[in-house]
Amino acid sequence: MISDIGDIRFVRFLAPSLAALLLATACQPVVSAGKASPSPAPAPKHVFVIVLENTPYQVAIRQRYIAGLARQYAVATNYSEISNPSLPNYLAMTSGSTWGISDDEFHTLPATGLGKQLSSAGISWKAYMEGFTGDCFSSPYPYSLKHNPFAYYGGDCPANVVPMTDLTTDLNGDTPLLSWITPGMCNDGHDCGVARADRWLSQTVPQIIGSTAWKRGGALFITWDESGAGDGRVALLVIAPGLHGQLTMPLNHYSLLATISDRLRVPRLGLAKQATSLYPQLEAAAAKGPTSG
Repeated sequence: MISDIGDIRFVRFLAPSLAALLLATACQPVVSAGKASPSPAPAPKHVFVIVLENTPYQVAIRQRYIAGLARQYAVATNYSEISNPSLPNYLAMTSGSTWGISDDEFHTLPATGLGKQLSSAGISWKAYMEGFTGDCFSSPYPYSLKHNPFAYYGGDCPANVVPMTDLTTDLNGDTPLLSWITPGMCNDGHDCGVARADRWLSQTVPQIIGSTAWKRGGALFITWDESGAGDGRVALLVIAPGLHGQLTMPLNHYSLLATISDRLRVPRLGLAKQATSLYPQLEAAAAKGPTSG
């Protein structure tokens, strides 16, 4: 009997403390063992692309300004075209497929491609075309339709295709996340040679790398559609804060699309799904230190 009374007194003493402990525990957030809260996906960063014409790797890299960019930033030394002539390469860069095309004629393709994808995702983009006067299909020289792949997807002329003269204003203001830059048939080296393209780059690239969009983690890619030589090897310059040296892994135009897609946080299209992306190298360079700006 005495033992029972002692037990009852002990329970009465313990009950308030136990109740308080249970209440405090119930108010704590539940955390699953081994499952940390997922980190938010990195925000897209600005991408600039310049496509030039018909120059082998060794010829391009000997040009004065181009050589300086290669020394200061990064150059892919094992980068290849996809096909010949121009058009299938531009399609490969923007959709992950040549669509079986082996000429420079106009073909209405399905309404797909990088531009359509970005518009659907609400990601800003513009294609700056030298000589463009408002109509993808009838703008005068030096503009060339075969160097404007965005007009082929769905067979219309997107409002995102604008004159090259808009570039300076946008670099100083509201820069789209993707700026696709296509010089005309002379400045791209097609009609006037690679030395002319080199001079054009020396005037255009400083504007880009001087912009706030580039300084805050942006990346500029400069490549050529095809080499015009038997090996199909072209240069790819990667102008990004903190990235230097040679990139020696095998790459091609599908790799460029893969890298653009990864940077802008959209799914890769077509054969870009299997291509090697330079996104890890860009992220590693950015992680080494704060970007300028």
